[in-house]
Amino acid sequence: MATITMRDGTEIFYKDWGPKDAQPIMFHHGWPLSADDWDSQMLYFLGQGFRVIAHDRRGHGRSTQTDTGNDMDTYAADVAALTDHLDLKGAVHIGHSTGGGEVTRYVAKAKRGRVAKAVLISAIPPVMVKSASNPGGTPMAVFDGFRKALAANRATFYHDVASGPFYGFNRAGVATIEPIVSNWVRQGMMGGAKAHYDCIEVFSETDFTNDLKAIDLPVLVMHGGDDQVVPIGASAELSSKLLRNGELKIYPGWPHGMFVTHADVINPDLLAFIRA
Repeated sequence: MATITMRDGTEIFYKDWGPKDAQPIMFHHGWPLSADDWDSQMLYFLGQGFRVIAHDRRGHGRSTQTDTGNDMDTYAADVAALTDHLDLKGAVHIGHSTGGGEVTRYVAKAKRGRVAKAVLISAIPPVMVKSASNPGGTPMAVFDGFRKALAANRATFYHDVASGPFYGFNRAGVATIEPIVSNWVRQGMMGGAKAHYDCIEVFSETDFTNDLKAIDLPVLVMHGGDDQVVPIGASAELSSKLLRNGELKIYPGWPHGMFVTHADVINPDLLAFIRA
């Protein structure tokens, strides 16, 4: 099992598949999941000749169940340490949800030559929580509800999210795919409750406005029109305008976890952007 130890002793688990001289693609998972959420993309792009990397964020998956350091700056610093360790050059960084925030913070500060392009899928930037300056955001009461539900019964909460809004299985006419729900819960329960609890504040309150403005590399912003977790109007539509070289691609009617439920479309779209 490949791991890298951070300065504070935290061990970060990662997968690194494919030719080491091929262009690298690094995947960043959402909350409260793990690198396993990218199985379809890892296998697809490995088959296309790329080097593919995915890590478990601290406190998630097989990485150390940290009770400290669960903040976006530390997440991005962990990514920087891993990309330095692997000496990734000209990489494409693809992030989903909270992972999209991680990509945004990392890419904005990355060493020259490390990154070629980035992709934000159903991502949290610019900022999720509602405020006077972000009137279209999600009310704080929603995130307080997340914290209460996680603390009361994490397994039930995770099952409710995965079987409901995350994949749009709560929509009329959408059949629930039980193995996808089970896999989501499996990944979530691998991580640490404290880190996941802390990360609710991270994904809801971190402001990426300045990070987005600082990125001058090509960025593809992909978002489902029926994302119930990160509503498109307060996220992708704003982020794409803040980016200097951003492209917005909307998928009408698709859910937050669309790269899992619609990998047959998302993967070729990603490939086209990377090769353009």
